[in-house]
Amino acid sequence: MARKKAMLDRCECQKPERCIAVLLLGVLALETRRSACALHIQQAFASPNQTNNFVVDPVTRKVYLATVNTVYQLNGTLSLEVEKRTGPVQDNLLCHAPQLPQAPCEHPKSLTDNYNKLLKLDREQGVVVVCGSVYQGFCELRKMGNISEIAVEFPPQGEKTVFPSMLNIAANHPNASTVGLVFKSHGGNTRLLVGATYTGAGTQFFPKNHSKEDLRFENTPEIAIRSLNIKDLSRLFTYDINPSEDNVFKIKQEVKTKNKLNFVHAFIQKTYSYIAFNNDAKMGHKESQPNSILARICLDTENPRKSTGPESRKLTESYIQMPLQCGFNGNIYNRLLSLYPAEIHTDDGMSLEPYLFGVFAKADRKSALCAFKFGDIEEEIRQGRRNCSNSPSSDVQVLDSVIQGSGAACIQKGNLVLQPEQLDCGAAHLQHPLSLRRPLRAIPVFEYPGLSSVSVDNVHNHTVVFLGTSNGRLRKLTLLPNMTVANQWTLKLPASEAVHHIMTFDPSDRNFLYLMTSHHMLRVKVADCGQWKSCSDCLGAGDTHCGWCTLENRCTIQKECARGLLARSWISLSEGSQQCPSMTLTPPEISISVVGILINGSVPDLVGSRVECEYGPGVSTAATLHLDYGPAQIQTCPLLPRENYQPILPGTDHLTVSVAIKVNGTSVVSGSFIIYDCERTGAIHPKTSCLSCLSTTWKCYWDQKTHLCVSSKDESKHNLLEVSNSPFSNPSSKKTHRGSQNIKMPLVRGEELDCDFGMEQRYEATWLNSSTIKCSGVTLSTNLRSQVYHLNLRRRGVFRGHGGDIFVDSPQPMEVEVYNCGVGSSDCSQCWGREDQGHLCGWCENSCRPRDDCQSIRDQCPAPEIHKISPLRGPVGGGTLLTVQGRNLGRRAGAVKVLIGDVLCTLLPDRYIVSVELVCVTGRSEFHRTDVVQVNSCAISFLSVQVPKLLSMEPTKGSRAGGTRVTIRGQHLDIGSHVRIKVNNTLECTITEKTDENIECTMPPALQTHADSVTVCVEFENLPCQSEDLSTTYTYEKNPTISFIQPKKSYLSGGRTITVNGLGFDLVQNVIMQVLEIGDTQCTVLSTYMIICPSPASSQSQPATVQFLLNGVLYTGDSPSSADSEPEEEEGELHKGHFLLEYVEDPQFFTANKEKLIKHHVGEPLTLIINKGPSELELVQDEYSVMVGPYPCNISFHNDQLFHCTINELLSSSERELPVTVQVGNFRHTIAKVQIGGSELAIVVSIVVCCVLLLLCTVALVVYCTKSRRAERYWQKTLLQMEEMESQIREEIRKGFAELQTDMTDLTKELNRSQGIPFLEYKQFVTRTFFPKMCSDYEKSLVQPAYENDALGPRALPETHPLLQDWQANTTRPNIEEGITLFSTLLNNKHFLITFVHALEQQKDFAVRDRCSLASLLTIALHGKLEYYTSIMKDLLVDLIDASASKNPKLMLRRTESVVEKMLTNWMSICMYSYLKETVGEPFFLLLCAIKQQINKGSIDAITGKARYTLNEEWLLRENIEAKPQNINVSFQGCGMDSLSVRVMNTDTICQVKEKIIEAFYKNLPFSQWPRAEDVDLEWFDSGSNSKLLQDLDNSSVMEDGRKKLNTVFHYQIPEGASLAMSMKDKKENTLGRGMIFASTCVQHVDLCTLLFQVLPHDELMETKKSHRHSHRKKVLPEIYLTRLLSTKGTLQKFLDDLFQAILSIPQDRPPLAVKYFFDFLEEQADKRGITDPDTLHIWKTNSLPLRFWVNILKNPQFVFDIDKTDHMDACLSVIAQAFIDACSISDLQLGKDSPTNKLLYAKEIPEYKKRVQCYYQQIQEMAPLSEQEMNAHLAEESRKYRNEFNTNLALTEIYKYAKRYRIQVVNALESNPTARRTQLHHKFEQVIALVEDNIYECCSEA
Repeated sequence: MARKKAMLDRCECQKPERCIAVLLLGVLALETRRSACALHIQQAFASPNQTNNFVVDPVTRKVYLATVNTVYQLNGTLSLEVEKRTGPVQDNLLCHAPQLPQAPCEHPKSLTDNYNKLLKLDREQGVVVVCGSVYQGFCELRKMGNISEIAVEFPPQGEKTVFPSMLNIAANHPNASTVGLVFKSHGGNTRLLVGATYTGAGTQFFPKNHSKEDLRFENTPEIAIRSLNIKDLSRLFTYDINPSEDNVFKIKQEVKTKNKLNFVHAFIQKTYSYIAFNNDAKMGHKESQPNSILARICLDTENPRKSTGPESRKLTESYIQMPLQCGFNGNIYNRLLSLYPAEIHTDDGMSLEPYLFGVFAKADRKSALCAFKFGDIEEEIRQGRRNCSNSPSSDVQVLDSVIQGSGAACIQKGNLVLQPEQLDCGAAHLQHPLSLRRPLRAIPVFEYPGLSSVSVDNVHNHTVVFLGTSNGRLRKLTLLPNMTVANQWTLKLPASEAVHHIMTFDPSDRNFLYLMTSHHMLRVKVADCGQWKSCSDCLGAGDTHCGWCTLENRCTIQKECARGLLARSWISLSEGSQQCPSMTLTPPEISISVVGILINGSVPDLVGSRVECEYGPGVSTAATLHLDYGPAQIQTCPLLPRENYQPILPGTDHLTVSVAIKVNGTSVVSGSFIIYDCERTGAIHPKTSCLSCLSTTWKCYWDQKTHLCVSSKDESKHNLLEVSNSPFSNPSSKKTHRGSQNIKMPLVRGEELDCDFGMEQRYEATWLNSSTIKCSGVTLSTNLRSQVYHLNLRRRGVFRGHGGDIFVDSPQPMEVEVYNCGVGSSDCSQCWGREDQGHLCGWCENSCRPRDDCQSIRDQCPAPEIHKISPLRGPVGGGTLLTVQGRNLGRRAGAVKVLIGDVLCTLLPDRYIVSVELVCVTGRSEFHRTDVVQVNSCAISFLSVQVPKLLSMEPTKGSRAGGTRVTIRGQHLDIGSHVRIKVNNTLECTITEKTDENIECTMPPALQTHADSVTVCVEFENLPCQSEDLSTTYTYEKNPTISFIQPKKSYLSGGRTITVNGLGFDLVQNVIMQVLEIGDTQCTVLSTYMIICPSPASSQSQPATVQFLLNGVLYTGDSPSSADSEPEEEEGELHKGHFLLEYVEDPQFFTANKEKLIKHHVGEPLTLIINKGPSELELVQDEYSVMVGPYPCNISFHNDQLFHCTINELLSSSERELPVTVQVGNFRHTIAKVQIGGSELAIVVSIVVCCVLLLLCTVALVVYCTKSRRAERYWQKTLLQMEEMESQIREEIRKGFAELQTDMTDLTKELNRSQGIPFLEYKQFVTRTFFPKMCSDYEKSLVQPAYENDALGPRALPETHPLLQDWQANTTRPNIEEGITLFSTLLNNKHFLITFVHALEQQKDFAVRDRCSLASLLTIALHGKLEYYTSIMKDLLVDLIDASASKNPKLMLRRTESVVEKMLTNWMSICMYSYLKETVGEPFFLLLCAIKQQINKGSIDAITGKARYTLNEEWLLRENIEAKPQNINVSFQGCGMDSLSVRVMNTDTICQVKEKIIEAFYKNLPFSQWPRAEDVDLEWFDSGSNSKLLQDLDNSSVMEDGRKKLNTVFHYQIPEGASLAMSMKDKKENTLGRGMIFASTCVQHVDLCTLLFQVLPHDELMETKKSHRHSHRKKVLPEIYLTRLLSTKGTLQKFLDDLFQAILSIPQDRPPLAVKYFFDFLEEQADKRGITDPDTLHIWKTNSLPLRFWVNILKNPQFVFDIDKTDHMDACLSVIAQAFIDACSISDLQLGKDSPTNKLLYAKEIPEYKKRVQCYYQQIQEMAPLSEQEMNAHLAEESRKYRNEFNTNLALTEIYKYAKRYRIQVVNALESNPTARRTQLHHKFEQVIALVEDNIYECCSEA
C-alpha cells in the first residue's frame, strides 16, 4: 500500500488536478443461436469423377483420395502431388481376375469402371492398400511416397500357386460395400481385416447367368482376416491361420438371402475390432425394428495366451454382435449411416468416457444422432456370454448361419465360472459366434433430415459434433454434458453434394476437418473465429473453439494465439464473457496529467511487457505498472501536453480523446475521456453565454465581472456564479406591422444597452425607469405574410478577454413578429380573419391593408360563395366528412354555421382554412333525401342522403389462414367519405375494388384456432354497424392440407402436371406453385382433394424445394402454430409446407430402328413404334402426345420401354413429309419424318422429274463447254505468264552467272597456284580436325586484337595450340620423363594398347568426348608410326564389326561414339590431306569465293545478315530493296599500295563498306592477317577537298520510331567514283581524339534495341503505323522471293559441279591409295562374315569416307583454309553438304510440296550425283589391289613428311591422365588377358605410374 500511496502522491505533484481510474470490467452476453457461420472451407480439391474413399497419413499429412478410375495423392493442403488412372479396364463379372494364372474366360469383356472399395494405409511397411471393384475385388499395394508406383507386385511374376481367395478381397460391384482395417498381431505380422458384402450368385449384384460356373464365386467370406506381410509374398492376402477357416466369417449359402450385410464402418477400440453393418434383408418388413448391428472381434495384438500354434484365438470364437436401436416407442431410426468413436466429458465434467456416436435414418430422409457408451456395450457383451453359459435365454443365441460356428445353441453348463478374458473374447470350448437379441437403445441427441456422417471432438471440456448431410451441408453442434444441443451452425458445401459417411480430423491440427463429398475433397476449418471483432461477441457466440486472445485483441482458436497457453492470455467460453477486458473512466471529463488505471478480468501478468497508453495513432506514453493492489493490476499514464491533441472543432466546446492500453504494441482495451473548454462554451452560445455556462454537464463558473465562462474556481474572485440565480431579463413578445415603433420591455438592472434584432443595424436602448428600457427608432420590414425577428440586448463597452459582442442572457426567447397585410389575404374574410392572430388589418379599397392606412373601414364582408362540395352522397346515419370549398366562408371557425336542410353539420376547427375551405361532420337524418347545403344561411349546393343496404356475400366460408376473396352485393355501397368491412368487429376485410353495387375484399386470417362463424358488416364513416341490413355471417373452416405431390420428378423443359393431393381444396380460389430459385406457375383446383400444377422449366438437373400459395397465403402445414415449434429454417432443408421436386434430364424418344425417315403409302393405317430412352421420370400413358404433322396419333399400347401409336384416318398427300413429334409437357421433340408415297401420281412425278433432269443436263453441258473454252483461254494466258516469269528468272541467272564468271575469272588469274590459296599448314589442319572444340576456342582468339600495327601492316597471329609447342619437362619430378618414355613403349605394344582402349571404353563415365579425345591423342602420339597406328585401328575395327554384325550391321560407323571411329576419322584426314590440297582445294576455294561474291552482289541486312542472294531460305531477304552498285576509289594509308576501285552497294552500311575495302586490299593474304573493320577509319574527300569521317552512327543518323538507322552510302550521298581514304586507327587518337566522341559503330558491337534495321523484316510490313514508309514498295507475298534461291543456285551450279567432280573422281597421277586400301578392308570383313547385301557395303563405305571426312570438310572450310567463315556462308554450306549427303544415300528422297526448300533446291540434281557416287565406288573397286607393303611404304612416307610437327610427349602425358584415372580397371583388364599377363604388362604399367608419380615404392607395396 505504501507503493500505491507514493504513486498517487507523484500523480498529484505533477499537476494538482484530478486522476482517473480506468476499470477493465467484464461484459456478459449470452446467445444460444447465431446466424453467422462458424465453419470455413480452407482448401478444396475437385475431382472430375465420383469419389469413393479417402485416408490421411497421420505423420506426413498426405491425403490419399480414391475415385472412380483414379487415385490421387494430395498434400496436407489438398494440392495435387501424384495422379494415377486405375480404370476403366476390360472385365466381366463372370471372369476371374486376369492375375490368376491359367484362368481363361470365355465370356466377352467390356470396358468397366473401377470403383474403389477399400483404401487403407500401412505406415510400417510403407504401402497403401488400394482395392477396386474390377477383377473380382482385386487389391494392389502401392507406395506411400508415390501412389502411382506399385510397391509390391502381386502375384509375383511366374508365381503359379495363386488361389482366387488371394485375389478376390473386396466387393466386386459398385453398389456393394467393403470396410477394412490394418493391425499388427502379437507376432509382429501385419494383418488386414476385411468385411465385404456378398455379391455372388443369388444376389442382385450377380449377372443373371444360371451357369454352373456361378459356384466359383460363392467362396468369398463376409468377414476375413488376411495376411499383409509383404516379405512373405507366398502367403499375402491369405487367411493367415491353420486351419484357414478359423480366420473367416462366412454365412452359409442357404441362408445368405436372410443375411444381406451392408457394411458401414470398421474401427479399433482398445484391443477390439468393431464392425458395424446393416442387415438389408430385414428392410421393409418392420419399420419399427432396428436393422443396425454392431459386431465385435478380439484382435491378438497382445501377448498370446498359448504358445502352441501360430495363433491363439479364432475369429469366430470372439465374434459377438448386438443390434443398435436409435429411438423409442415406434419412432425408431433403423438404418445406420455413419459411426465415430470419441472420448467426451460426462455429467461430472471431470473424467473422459468413451462413447460411440452414430447417425441413423429411416424413411422420408428423417435421421437422428444417437450416442452409446462403450461401457454399456462391453457390459452387454459380458452379460450375453454369461447368459449363454449359465442361464440360456432368448436374449442371446448362437449364430448357426455361420459355417465356422460351433453349431449348437446355448447350453447351460452348470456353475461354470467364466474368466474376464472369456467373458470378453470367448473361448474354443464355448459356443460361438453369438448374437444378442435385445438391442442397445439410445435416445436421439439431435434429429434432422438428411444426415449422412458424423465426427466428434472434445474441445476445452465441451463436446463438439460435426454432421454432414445428404444435401451438401456441414452442421456443427455443441453439446452440453447432459447431451442436449447448446449451439449449432451450418456450412454450405460446394454444389450441394452429399457428404461421405467418413470424416476425419487433421492429424497434426484438430482444428481442421477432412471430409469428402461426391466430387470434392475438402479441408474445413472447424471455427471461423475472426468474424467476431469484440470479446463479448466472441464468447457470446457460443463456439467452444473460439476464445479471446487478450494480448492480440482478437478472437482466435487457442492454437493461433501466440501466448494462448499462458495463464489468462486466452479467455475460453468456459470462463465467460465477464472476463472480457473493458474500460470505464471516472470521471469521464478530465483536465489532469496522470491517468490511473485499474485492470481486472482475465489479463495475464504484464511484468516484463511493454505497457503503453495510446492516445491516437503513433501518440503514446509509457505506463508505470504496480502489482501490489491485491489481485488487480494498477498502472499510471501521464497525459500528453494539450497541444498534442487534436484542436477542438469550431462550434464545439469539448474534445473526446480515445485512450487504449497497449501491451507489446497490441491494443488490449480501449476507452475515451473528454477534454472541455468552458470559455468555448460561452463563445458558442454568445446570446445565452451565462445560461449555457452554468448548465453544461461539466463544472464551469461564470465570471460576472469579465462576463466569461471559466473552468476553475479562484477563491480570490467573489463574483463567480456557480449554478445559482443569474441576471436574466423577462421580455415579452410584441407584434408590429411594417413601420417604426418603440418597444418596451422590463429589465431587472440598468446599464448601457443596444437592441439587436439579428441585423447589422443596432438600435439604442434607453432606460425608462429602473426596470424598463425602450428600443428607439426600430424599423423592421418583410415581404412575407409574417416574419419573426429575435431580439437580444447587447452590452456596450469593451470587456477584457472578449473579442465579440456581450449579450444579456434571456431565459425565454424575445420575439418580434412583423406582418404584411397585403400578402396572403385575397378576400375580405381572410383579411379580417387575421385579427385573431393579432394582425391589425382591414379590408378597404377592395384589398387588405393595415388599418392605419384605411380611411374608411367597413367590416361587413360579401355573402359566402360555395365552389365545390364532396362527397355528394352520404348515409342517413351521418358521420360523413363533408368538405366545402369556396370564398368568404367566414372569418373564423366560430363564426361559421353549416346546415344540410335542417340537420347541423359540425365544423372541424383544426381543418378550417379561413374563408376558402371547411370540413364538417354530417348529422343523423331520419330518412333518405336530397337537401341544400347552407353556409351562414346561404343555400349554395345540394347533398343526397341515402340508406345503404347489403343484399348478399359470396362465398360465405373460407379457410382460417385468410386470403379468401369475397364479393358483397348491395345498394348505395359507395357513399360517404369512408367505407370499411368489419369482421367480427375486430378484423378488417381489405377492400380491393368498390362500386355502388359491389365491394370486393380479401378476408383476414382468423384469430381463434377453432372453426366458427363471424359477423361481417359494412360500416360507414367509422361508425359501428348500424343495422342488420348491413351485416351477414361468414364461416371460418379448417385450413386446406396438402398431403403430398405426385410425381416427385420433372423434366427440365417443364410443363409436367404435378398433382397436389390433400383436403379442403374447395376453400381454395387461387393456387400458385413456387419452385424456389426456378420459377412460379399458376395451378388449377380440380376438386376438393386435388390440384394440378404445371412444373416450370429449369436450366439444369437439380433437386428443388416446392411451396404453395393458397389464396395468396403461403402454405406452412396443417397447424397454424407449427412454425413456432420447428427448428430454425436452414437453406435447402424441408419442413412442413415444403416438398421436394427433383429435376432430371428431358426424356428421349426414338423410332424402333432409330430411322429418321419412315415411308408410308396413302390409304393404309399408320402404326408407329416409339422407344423410350432410360429415364427416372416414370411417365404414364396420359402424359404422352404424338403428332404426325397436324394429325394426332392415338397411343394404343404402353410399357416402360416403348409405346405404339396409330392413325386410322387418311393422311393428306399434299405434303411429302410429315414430322413425327412427341410432346411431354413443354418438351417437344421431332424424332422422325413420315414420307408419304403415291402410286399413279408417283409415276407422273417421276416422268416429269426425268424430263426436268434431261433439260438440266443439256443446259449443264452447254455451260460446261462455255466454261471449258473460257478456262482454256485462261490457262493459255497463265502459261504465257509462267513462261515470262521463267524467262525473267533465266535472264537474271544468266546475268548473274556472267557477272560472277567475270569476277571469278579475275580472281582465278590473281590466284597463285602455290601461294594464292590460303591453305593452312598441315599441323594446323590436323589440330583443327582432331580437336574441333579446342579449335573453335582458338578461332575466337583470332577476333581479338592480338596483333599490333606498324608501318608494314598488321603482324601475323602466332599459332597457340599446346600440341604445337615445345614440351617443358617437370624439373621437380625427374622421373616423369623416364615414366613417359616407358609409357610410350607400352603404347607401342599392340596387346597393351588394344586392352587399354577396351578397358576404358567399358567404363560408364568414359564419355563420348573422352573417347574422341583419347583417339586424337593416340593419333598424335603414334603419328611417327602410321603403319603401326593403322594395324591398331584395323584390329579395333574388327572388334567393332563383330559387335555390329550381330545386331544391325548397317548402323556401323554411322556415328563417332567409340575410340576406333574417331581414329578412323583422323586416319582419313591424314591420308587425304595431300589429295585435298592438291586436287579438291582449288575448286572448293573457288566455290567459297563464288558464294561470298554472290552474297555481296545484293543488299545485305546489317543486323540480321539476311541477303538478297543466298542458298538457304532462312537467310533470304524477303523484300525488294532497290540497291544500286557504284564504284569508289579508295587509298589505304600505310598499306604500300595504290588506290583501288572498290565496288559497293548504295545500301551498304559504313561497316560493310570497310569490310569490302579491306577484302579488296588484303585478298591475297590469309584472313588472320587482315585488320578488322573496327580498327580502321574511313574518310571521304568531297570536291572541295573537305574530309568527312564516315561512321555507322553519328550526329547525322536518322531516328525512326525511337531507333537510329545505320548510316549507308546513300545516307552520305557519296557519288560514283568518289575518293575515300582508309587508315589504321591510332590508339591514342582513338582514346583522346574523335574516336572518343564516336566509338566504333560496326553492327556487331551496338545495342540492337536502339537501332533500326537497315532492311526491315517482312513481318513488320503488317504494322499499319509504318505503312507510309513502305508505300513505295511493291505489296507482294514474301514467298515470291524464293525464286532468288534458284537464281543463286543457278549462278553457283558450275562451281558446285566442279567441286563434286574433284571429290568423286580418281586422278591417274594421284590415286587415293588410302581409300582403295580401306574399301578393300571393308569388303574383306564383309566376305568373312557372309554379308552379301550390297547396300550394307555401300553404307559402310559412305559412313567411312564421304560422311566421315568430306562432309566435315564441306561444313568447316576453316579447317583447310585461313579464311573468314561467316554465319551466312555456314548456312549456304549446310545446304550444299545436305545435297552431298543425299547423293550418298541409297534411299530415294520422298519430297512433296511441304518438304523444306533446302532439300527441294537440289532435288533435280540428286539423281545425277547418286550416279557419280556409285561410279566412284565402282572405280575404287576396279583399281588394282594394294599390298600391305605398298600401303606401309605410303604410310611411312606420310610419317616422314611431317616428322617432329607435334609435341608427342604432351600427347603421351594427356593419355597417361586417362590411364591414371582408370588405373584399377586397366590393371584388371591386363591381368585377365593371358597374353598381357604372360608378358607382365600389368607390372610394367604399374612401373610407369610409379615413375610418373615419383613413388618408386608404390608398385611394390601394391604388389
